[in-house]
Amino acid sequence: MNASLNWLRALAPGIEADPSALAETLASLGFPVEDLEALGDGLQGILVARVVEAGRHPNADRLSLCRVDAGQGELHDVVCGAPNVRAGGVYPFVPVGGVLPGGMKIRKAKIRGETSYGMLCSAKELGLGTDHSGILELRGEPEIGSSFVEAYGLTGDVRMDVEITANRGDLLSHRGLARELAPGGVGDIALPTIEGAPAIDFAVSSDARAAEVDGVEVAIEEPELCRRFLGAVIRGVKVGPSPDWLQARLRAAGARPINNVVDATNYVLFELGQPTHAYDLGRLRGDRVVARRASDGETIRTLDGEDRTLDASMLVIADGEGAVNVAGIMGDEHSGVSDETTDVFVECAHFEPRSIRKTKKALGIVSDAGYRYERFVDPEGQEGAFRRVLEVILANAGGTLHPVVADVHADPWQPQIVTLRASRVERLLGVPFDTEAIAALLAPLGFEVDAGAGPEALAVRVPGWRGYDVTREVDLIEEIARRHGFDRFPDTLGPYRPTAVADDPLFQLEDRLRGTLAARGLFEAHTPAFVPASEGDVRLSNPLSQEEPVLRRDLLPSLLRRLERNLAHGVRDVRLFEVGTSFRSAGAGEPPAEEPRIAAVLTGRRAPEHWSQADAPLELWDLKGLLQDVLATARPEARLEPGDVEGSRLAAGRGFRVVEGEAVVGWAGEVSADGVDLPPWAGAILAFELALPHTPAPTPTPIARDLPAFPAVERDVAVLADHGVPAERLFAVARDAAGALLEAVELFDLYEGEGVPEGRRSLAYRFRFRSPERTLTDEEVERSFRSVLDRFAEEPGVQVRG
Repeated sequence: MNASLNWLRALAPGIEADPSALAETLASLGFPVEDLEALGDGLQGILVARVVEAGRHPNADRLSLCRVDAGQGELHDVVCGAPNVRAGGVYPFVPVGGVLPGGMKIRKAKIRGETSYGMLCSAKELGLGTDHSGILELRGEPEIGSSFVEAYGLTGDVRMDVEITANRGDLLSHRGLARELAPGGVGDIALPTIEGAPAIDFAVSSDARAAEVDGVEVAIEEPELCRRFLGAVIRGVKVGPSPDWLQARLRAAGARPINNVVDATNYVLFELGQPTHAYDLGRLRGDRVVARRASDGETIRTLDGEDRTLDASMLVIADGEGAVNVAGIMGDEHSGVSDETTDVFVECAHFEPRSIRKTKKALGIVSDAGYRYERFVDPEGQEGAFRRVLEVILANAGGTLHPVVADVHADPWQPQIVTLRASRVERLLGVPFDTEAIAALLAPLGFEVDAGAGPEALAVRVPGWRGYDVTREVDLIEEIARRHGFDRFPDTLGPYRPTAVADDPLFQLEDRLRGTLAARGLFEAHTPAFVPASEGDVRLSNPLSQEEPVLRRDLLPSLLRRLERNLAHGVRDVRLFEVGTSFRSAGAGEPPAEEPRIAAVLTGRRAPEHWSQADAPLELWDLKGLLQDVLATARPEARLEPGDVEGSRLAAGRGFRVVEGEAVVGWAGEVSADGVDLPPWAGAILAFELALPHTPAPTPTPIARDLPAFPAVERDVAVLADHGVPAERLFAVARDAAGALLEAVELFDLYEGEGVPEGRRSLAYRFRFRSPERTLTDEEVERSFRSVLDRFAEEPGVQVRG
């Protein structure tokens, strides 16, 4: 939002602080000032000049040779490349020796054989805008040779570029900012008198759906999209340049003056935040102006010269034959006010913000009106803004206002009444506020505070300009904090009681898994849920990018892209994991099925590089051990089985399935090289993905136990087992056979080769026995160990070695 300091002070004379102090105040209220620009800085040497003659350059087709009168008693020859320069036009001129903003000094120069003694300037060259397509032409009758800064209305003003959050559409006007900055808030604000404005007095023709003004029917066909529509007719206007003061106001706000009718609508837009629109009444077809939905395929050429194709989701303002305005956004070329206009129809409407936002995005239109409508415009200020625009038009363009205006009020605005408790304010802010202090903070912002809502409670009427974002008690508490000053709250924490409510069991499980994987050297990644169409079946209705129009089915593809990026930057050792959500289509009309998951990718060395040991790459068994740790926490009943999973991106024969009951709940293994873009030096890519239970058991309460007071006894055994016998099965057999005395069992050796029959392998296990109450005897240990050996001997495909 570009705000003129002079304009703010005209609305609220109590704003006396210098621009830097005002910028600090706005920042403390939550609206930082991006830039302070003293208008006219660097333009002191620019003069107002008239082009007396303009002809073609004798040696260049695209250049003009001009004779320029800068009011110094002589004419200057100037070579100009702008297509819009013409004899009789008045433009900003820099004579030889003058300096442009940015420090460029103008010198006498020979251009294609002709000497140029100065420069005619565009708005961009003067730092007054981005338009450099032509020379900036001055309207009205400025004095030739006078200072451009004074003629352009830039003297003594400062432009403030204020960053406004999306929920505060009320601040997209000078009156809105003045409410925040004036010492007395709304009580200090008064609209400046418009010189030459007549008293505005009219009768109202009002109805819920249609009303008439001077033979023109004003109607609303879509009350859910257009709440209110005001229309007036002014006949006998004289369209021409606006007076200097009005042009200066618009330029200070960064707008370009057009003519006295259009400038009036822009003036009210920037002053009060209410968009209005003026039509050439003589160009409106038929005797009806209506707010309706567009027809599919209906077209309109908007003021920016673009042809737009509309659909039935969009609201338009139409005359008897077709659309003349994309409602709330931009009018058409045909019905706009021009120098030949004598009668105008003035519109002031209130539109539904979401409809405006959707239409703007679909058509790709950027406009000041649409920017405000999509953020909500004050419904209670609509009639006042309507009177204001009529006042400015009549003062500057003349004409006669028809004594009746149309007011189609399809959906009357109902103000919000919010109950506010002083105890709740203290609980959230940590500082007590009595009802008098609360009222003193809210009243300057336009909130009407009534103490009749009960003991320690207030009934607060929300003003129309805050009706979209202040709907709850907590919203009012935020306003109290802002006006009190965030920097005035104490730095120290007050007394508080920790909550007794535990986290959801799923969150507890996710936290434990993060700790497990971080302890194993993995880094957590966060990837977007939006993915290419091949990686999901839940399509977004409004995707941020056409390249990523669906929600992910699996986490692993996104993690693999992160791994590819690391490898592309020369990072050889990558260990990443993610805890996230996968999405699957659940059928027509049903919300997508969501499933919490954990996934990881690893590549590179098993341990950091060190001179004391040789590098060893990560292997499939490292991944299996990592996954077993995860399963022990997340799914202790699950088991690993060799096998492939369709669509998992794993290499055939190099993976495992995670099975719980009869369901496959995850997979792990080596990623197929076909599915990943790898540099030649990259090692094997290992990965797993596991579905987490929707309702896991809560985290058990930790129980402290004493360290063992009695010694352990260890026994080793080696067995020959067929390749089809998983080592994990023998773990389970041993635990079941040994009984309570077995404290731990581990596999410490695996051997295949000479001395071992083909198709078999040697597995060596170590058993640790201990009692928490006494020292075990040899007989007790031997009995328990013998039970394990006997059970091993009974297992198919297993033979105990001697």
